[in-house]
Amino acid sequence: VQLQASGGGLVQAGGSLRLSCAASGHTFAIVNMAWFRHAPGKEREFVAAIRRGDPKAYYADSVKGRFTISKDTAKNTGLLQMNSLKLEDTAVYYCSLKANCPISSAIGLADTWDYWGQGTLVTVSS
Repeated sequence: VQLQASGGGLVQAGGSLRLSCAASGHTFAIVNMAWFRHAPGKEREFVAAIRRGDPKAYYADSVKGRFTISKDTAKNTGLLQMNSLKLEDTAVYYCSLKANCPISSAIGLADTWDYWGQGTLVTVSS
């Protein structure tokens, strides 16, 4: 499975961006998906996730109320809508998939996820 993340760019603080994650190759329906980010000088950080059969979406505290994770089933594409962006949201954002449904306690762990995209850079300026 190859994942292609897109939608990153330069945005002013308070602005919005929408990231997309498209799967190709030996594809399966995007049902278990997560977004992580990696800022310079920091550890990779969990951002958001959804999983099969769970109506709840999972978010890092730092993005709750500002980011929304979803999927476009018809296009088999994952989405991350980012609003009210802050300087500290600057990072490379990665989408990831898992074939099997992850347990809730492991959702925030990068090792949980099987497939990763190449990342898309989001830069928030003042």
